Amino acid sequence: MAGPEVIKKVRPRPYWVRHKVGYFALLVGALLAKIKVKGRWHLPKKGPYIIACNHFSYVDPAFFKYAVQKPISFLAASDQEIEWHFMLFVFIYGFIPIDRKNLAPSTIKLAKEVFKNNDILGIFPEGSSTTKELKKPKNGAVYLSSIGNVPIVPMAIYGAETAWEDVFRGIRPKVRINIGKEFGPFKLSGSKNEKAEQMEKNGKEMITRIAALLPEKNHGVCLGDAKIPIYQKENGIKPKPI
Repeated sequence: MAGPEVIKKVRPRPYWVRHKVGYFALLVGALLAKIKVKGRWHLPKKGPYIIACNHFSYVDPAFFKYAVQKPISFLAASDQEIEWHFMLFVFIYGFIPIDRKNLAPSTIKLAKEVFKNNDILGIFPEGSSTTKELKKPKNGAVYLSSIGNVPIVPMAIYGAETAWEDVFRGIRPKVRINIGKEFGPFKLSGSKNEKAEQMEKNGKEMITRIAALLPEKNHGVCLGDAKIPIYQKENGIKPKPI
């Protein structure tokens, strides 16, 4: 296992490296899985913007990259442990490490550089990959949207939960990726308490927009939210179970 002492030193690889790796992701994705992507028309033609996605599997970043087909600067938790065989992908592609308990100035600085370069910042706002149901989001995506004045594009990946095991059993897993309509950017103002309330409210909207791109069984904390069908109509996508 690679621990925080290793992970926190990782940085995004140069743009050209991430661009070339993208072709490899397309090839591997096409060969190893049956992937369907809906909603690419919602992706802005140019950056900067944030893509916020659910995180049900450790291999989600590969499918994330497959769907977007552009270089992405991922944010990933540095206060965790990652299996060494997954670290190969981390070292090849890189990411911006983030402490989920304390958003460090270095993380904010690197995120701002992404926005300055009109690039894409990829975030898994739940901050984990141990469940098949949505959980309450962290504040990172909403906060970075506000300081960068950039919109957020919601995305959902499902079916990849057993992809790693399926490949070794000779099975091509079915993976579905849905991309929703952009929203934001969020603005934060007022006192510390007021900003905290705004972040919680905006975070709720973000995770509900992601839920609208997932089958009902995966809605988790958003189950039964009346806004889900509204967002589905906006997106023009009605998610189907696999």
